[in-house]
Order: sequence, then structure tokens, then C-alpha cells
Amino acid sequence: MVDAYLCYMLTNTLPNIRHCSIEQLNEYFESLGEKKFRVKQVHEWLWQKHAHSFDEMTNLSKELRQKLQSTFSLPALTVNATQVSDDGTVKSRFKTYDAHAIEGVLIPTDERKTACVSSQIGCSLSCKFCATGYMDRKRNLTFDEIYDQVVLINQQSELHYQKKLSNIVFMGMGEPLMNYSNVLKAIERITAEDGLFMSPKRITVSTAGVAKQIRKLGDDKVRFKLALSLHAPTDEKRNEIMPINETNNIKVLVDALNYFYKQTGNEITFEYILFKNFNDSLKDADDLVKLYRQVPADLINIIEYNPIDNARFTKPDEEVTMAFMSYLEKNKVNARLRRSRGKDIDAACGQLANKVKE
Repeated sequence: MVDAYLCYMLTNTLPNIRHCSIEQLNEYFESLGEKKFRVKQVHEWLWQKHAHSFDEMTNLSKELRQKLQSTFSLPALTVNATQVSDDGTVKSRFKTYDAHAIEGVLIPTDERKTACVSSQIGCSLSCKFCATGYMDRKRNLTFDEIYDQVVLINQQSELHYQKKLSNIVFMGMGEPLMNYSNVLKAIERITAEDGLFMSPKRITVSTAGVAKQIRKLGDDKVRFKLALSLHAPTDEKRNEIMPINETNNIKVLVDALNYFYKQTGNEITFEYILFKNFNDSLKDADDLVKLYRQVPADLINIIEYNPIDNARFTKPDEEVTMAFMSYLEKNKVNARLRRSRGKDIDAACGQLANKVKE
């Protein structure tokens, strides 16, 4: 009977009920002789009440819950480990249904509570400064796994700070634009009235620079913000730390970002980690200013580096950092210094997940 609905098979046994459309669920409940309102009840349990088992759906009869359990699967993320920093940052290692580890982070400030979420298990881009870059990419996360991260981090925000999440950034493990359909489907659920009902303007997707997919975002008229993880102002330096630049060079990215902005009018941010004696000179700052003026970017986030064991990079001395910031300010660049959070825990992307042998 399940073959008639052909929901996406997450496991080799039963179809994942969260991958079924309303129409497919309507057809299923009609085959059982159930009333249509049952579909709405189940939908609410899945996307608004965040049930992780059919037994939790207490306004359904026990018999119906048993039928659902024998027909569908309901895989969900679980919290495997949590670290709380002295600065209030909460980092979690989540386990997937197939026992992989991914990471999510709650980053609190007085003004906002931000969830940093992952889009892939591992990463294939091999950026030289990133802990995830030293992990193999196992698979893409499904849209409901991404959704679960936001739900679980929101619960942590309510527990620790008595406030709901205000913002979401896709800056965790993986390259979001190489998991395009699942990321957009997750954002659709997160922003849906019958989902988490968050504003897309409070969501930022960060990419290492996949020009073709940046253009596709423009064609799809997305409503969320876009950030480019730049980290070097020239192709020579960017090639050295981000292999993706060899096929998506800065000129190609500039053209794609301008196309994206023309199609959407959405804000674009540059992310720029400062590395000691690599991209922190005033010459680098000048190159960055010139690049900034080629793109309708509203902001450059200058990010303090959180060192990892595998990489040779360290953060610059404070006076170098401040000289870099002063040069940007003098040249009327809207730049903001982002201090490293969670220095006393495994705060860099991929560090906590790397402690698990897959």
C-alpha cells in the first residue's frame, strides 16, 4: 500500500512520513477510512509540535498510531553531546538516524539568539583552515534533519535564555549550496506559517562560493540573505586556502553576486577570517576594499580565527587586527569585528563532530 504514496525513502524499510506531501497523506488516510482532519493533526505533530515518535501523537487513537508506525518511519536527530561555554555559547553534537555526527551552535547576545546549523555530514571542499574540511563528506542532510537542528537549538535557547531563536545562519558543517534542494526545502518549512514561521530576512545562507548555484538562488527569487565566505581578497591567496576558488574564481563570484542582487535585492555579506601573516596586512585590506566596491555588499564581517589542531593558521595580534579594521573604516567600508565565541570549548566548525569516529 505504501508504494502508492512513494514518499522519499530515507531508510531501506519504511518511507519517512515527513517526506510525504499533504496530498499523499490525504490519500493514505482516505484508504484507512479516516476523516480528513486527521491529516492536519498529524501535520501539526510533525512540524509544529515536533513529535519524534508516533506514540507522542496523543490525540490519535492507539490503533491509528500503530498503523502509522507500521507504515512509516519517523527518523529524527538526537542530542549526543553538549558543551556550554563561559560566554554562553552552546555547542551540540547531534546524531542522525544512521549514526553520523553533525554540529549545531547556539550563539547568544543581548540582542539576538542565533542558531548556526549544518547542511552536510562532513564536507568535500577541503578549506585549509576549517576542521570540517578535514572530514570526508558522508552525505547531504535531508531537509527534516536541518529542520530538527533548528528545533533543538531553539529548545536550548528557551531553556538557557527563556527566549526563542531570532536568527539562523547556515555556517556549520558542509557547503549549503551543494545541498541546494534540501536547504531550500528546510528554509521553506522553517518560514512556513504551519512550521516555525520565522522571517526569511532573519536567515543567512553562507557559501564558500558556488557561482552557478548563487545564480540559481537569484533565479529562484529567494528571500533570505546571502553571505560569501571570502577569507582572501585575491585569487592567488584564495586558491591557497580554498580549493573551490580554482573553479569559482573571484571575478566569476563577483558576477554571480551582482546577478543575485539584481534578481532579489537581498543583502549580501562578506565573511573574512583574519589569519596571521597571511591576509591581515594593509595591502590585503586595500585589496578587500577594492573588491567590496565591486559588489552590492552591505557588510563585511571580519572574524577572529578559532585555531584548530590540523591547520597552521593562528589569529593576528590585536594591534594588527585593529589596524586592519581602521583601514576599512577610513575607506568607508561597513565592517564589523566578530570576536571568537566559545574559546573554552570545541568551538570551531567540525571540532566536536571530529571527536566521533564515524
